[in-house]
This record gives sequence, C-alpha cells and structure tokens, in this order.
Amino acid sequence: MQTQNRPLSPHLQVYKFPLTAITSIMHRISGVALSVGTLLLIYWLTAAAAGPEQYERAQGVLGSFLGQLVLFAFTYALFYHLCNGIRHLFWDAGKGFEIETSEKTGYAAIGIAAALTVLVWIIAYAAGGA
Repeated sequence: MQTQNRPLSPHLQVYKFPLTAITSIMHRISGVALSVGTLLLIYWLTAAAAGPEQYERAQGVLGSFLGQLVLFAFTYALFYHLCNGIRHLFWDAGKGFEIETSEKTGYAAIGIAAALTVLVWIIAYAAGGA
C-alpha cells in the first residue's frame, strides 16, 4: 500500500476561517480583554483613593506609550464587544442568519468599533484628557 503525499483536510494552508468564526473568536477575546481592562480600572481607582503619590504613579504607568496602547486596545475591545453583542441580540431574535447578512454585520461590527474607538480617542486628546 502506497502512502500519498497530501495534506489532511481541512489543512491550515488551504482552509480559510469564515468571518462568523473570526468574529466569534474576537468576541470571546474581547470579553477576556475587558476583564483585564477592568483590573486596570480598579488599579487606577485604588491609586486615586490611596493618595497623590500613588495616583501620580498610576498616571505615569497608564500615560506611558505602552499604557496608552493597552488603553486603546481596551477601548476597541469595549466597542467591539458592544457592537458584536448587538449583532448577537438580533441573532437571538432569529434575524440576520443569511450568509450575506452575517458577513455584512460582521464587517460592520469591526468597522463601527474601530470608528468609535478612534472618535473617542480624538475627543479625549482634544479635551486634553489623555
């Protein structure tokens, strides 16, 4: 018996995840990111309650480039989880299961979350808050 040199199906080099699978995975990841981000919020609030020295230290950490990057990702996770959660509410009502509709709403959730994130950060910088 001769063995054939062929990949197992579906192979990662050939298989492409559908958008609904990608958005489902992103929804779970954003939920975890929100939990971690909430710990950062608790850190910041605890530092504010502990006194000016601790608050300045927390501001220094969160105001650094890495801190701002983490906060930006937290903001995107928040808006993505919100947008995709609204999408799931429609699915719970039995709407939007068609492939074309689910792809459009998937791209919309990703795009709207990105637009809202950028808008919030523009407003925050314009107000001098970040």
